[in-house]
Parts: sequence; C-alpha cells; structure tokens
Amino acid sequence: MPGFFITFEGIDFCGKTTQAEKLANYLKVKGYEVVFIREPGGEKISEKIRKILLSEKNQEITHMTELLLYMASRAQLTQRIILPSLKKKKIVICDRYSDSSLAYQGYGRGLNKKMIKYLNCISTLGLVPDLTILLDVPVEISLKRKAKESRRKSEDRLEKEKFEFRQRVREGYLKIAEKNKKRIKIVDGRGDIEKTWQKVKSVVDSFLLV
Repeated sequence: MPGFFITFEGIDFCGKTTQAEKLANYLKVKGYEVVFIREPGGEKISEKIRKILLSEKNQEITHMTELLLYMASRAQLTQRIILPSLKKKKIVICDRYSDSSLAYQGYGRGLNKKMIKYLNCISTLGLVPDLTILLDVPVEISLKRKAKESRRKSEDRLEKEKFEFRQRVREGYLKIAEKNKKRIKIVDGRGDIEKTWQKVKSVVDSFLLV
C-alpha cells in the first residue's frame, strides 16, 4: 500500500497522545512500517521551536508570533520527516498537525482563519492527512484530567489557558470536523483508555482494511 498519514487532534488532556501511541504499536505488530511523531516537534529543529512555544517563561509571545512559530515547526517536520516517510510507503502517525492551528490560533485566539488556512497550505506544501481522529471530550473532563496530571508534572504555557479558551478550541474542532466529515472522524474520549482504544482501532481498521 502507499504511505498513509494519520493525525490525532483534540483539546489538551483528551487522551490523544495515549491513543496515538497505542495505534503506532498496534500497526507495528500488524507488520506496517510506522513513524510516530508529535507536533510541535518531531524533528531536531522543530523540537527547539517546541521548547520556545511551550515554555511558561514565554508569556509575552504574541498570538501572531505563536502562529508563525507553529508554522515554522510544521514546515520543518513535513519536509524532513513526513514527506520522505510517506514516499517510502510508511504509515505516519502525528500527534497534532494543521487542524491544531485552525482550532487553537483561529477559533481559540481569534486570528483570521483564511490566513491560517493559507499559511497551513504553505507550511505543509499542500499535504493533508488521509485520516484525522478527533478525540472529543467536554472541557470539564479535560480540566479534571489536567488537575490529576498537574500533581505529577508542571504545566506548559498552553496548558495554563482558562476554561473559555478551551471551550472555543473544542467548539472550533467540532466545526472543522463538520466541514471535513470524510477525513475527520470524531471519537468520544470520555471513557477509559481501553474503551476509547476500541473505538479508535475500529475507525483505523475500516480505513486500512487490516
């Protein structure tokens, strides 16, 4: 089969990273060559940009600077890792990608959505995921999970955002999914890890016909 590009999206603490990791392991056992990466990051230069973006010391970053840093990280990751891997017929699984910018900086920050779509097209060289899994959870559940996680590690800059911002991002994701029903599949992430995984696995199996 040709290369296949799968992305995971959702608000913070929706469980997407855990599910993306489980999918990567599952497909490797099935015999696929899998590349698992995250955004921002996933590549040496992109990881350096990630540190700038998420550091709680950088509260003075403007919304536009934030957006452009995400785009720079995405451009580097796409050209250095994603496209070469797809050309080698590998399955690429990415924890966040271009939909995140539209949800967070567009709906969340209020930046111009047409501009973000245009910049996304530039930074990705027009690459669109074959399948996007949107793990959807109410903001209230997200915050409860955040409270448990915060006991073990410090929060990054975006994790400190308030309820209203998170709600705008969630609503943005649902609007994006509504406009891209063929590509974006919404998975209810309110259940435990295993219940959610069975839903994710079912969605991916139907696409890959494994």
